[in-house]
Amino acid sequence: MTWLRAILAAGLSVILPGAGHVLARDWLRAAVFAGLFLAASAFLLPIEQLAAAQPASYDEAIAQATAMAEDTDPMAQFSLSFIALFAAIDATFRALGYPSGGDENADGTTCPHCGKDVDPDLEFCHWCTTRLEPDAPDPEKDS
Repeated sequence: MTWLRAILAAGLSVILPGAGHVLARDWLRAAVFAGLFLAASAFLLPIEQLAAAQPASYDEAIAQATAMAEDTDPMAQFSLSFIALFAAIDATFRALGYPSGGDENADGTTCPHCGKDVDPDLEFCHWCTTRLEPDAPDPEKDS
């Protein structure tokens, strides 16, 4: 199920960067990638054609997209493709459960199943509902 979720997250991020992060429930990254892609689109794509685009049939929409692709600078196409690819790779790793940061939580309060931070007072992970085993008391600490 995790692999299916990761593949779906990657596919959604290729269509619209940030959509795969929504599937992984990573709201901040979803907003950042979607905002970055939309801002780059506004700056790099020909505004006249974006404003002139009308709701159309499938054939007319393909013709409009083809005309816009021909008028778009190759560097702009590369930049938008790079953002979409980076978002897809990041969404895939996030959906697989890899943590985003380094080892900032060194006290061991991460879930062994999903890797996210958990409250040490709880007996389960509030992210993936995995039951957490309590730490064994250290006999050297008690003496």
